[in-house]
Amino acid sequence: MKTIAALQTLVTAVPLGIEPTAAELDAIDREMPLIRAEVELLDAQIMTIDRPVNELDTRRVRRARNRVLAARRDLTNRTGLRSGGAA
Repeated sequence: MKTIAALQTLVTAVPLGIEPTAAELDAIDREMPLIRAEVELLDAQIMTIDRPVNELDTRRVRRARNRVLAARRDLTNRTGLRSGGAA
């Protein structure tokens, strides 16, 4: 019987132990309101997938979409002010 072996080393054979840097964690923290707003919008959209959309669903999706837009605006304005550029 012939044994079958990989001819190349595995890509994930060596654990790299890479952790996010403090700057990356700060960036995630700054983007968290936008992430939460996008998850809320996705939840509102998922609720309307398998049923007819009523007025309450329409308002829920619209409000969630407005929260996403507001969070994007706030993030853009904060990022623009920190980098010294005009938004």
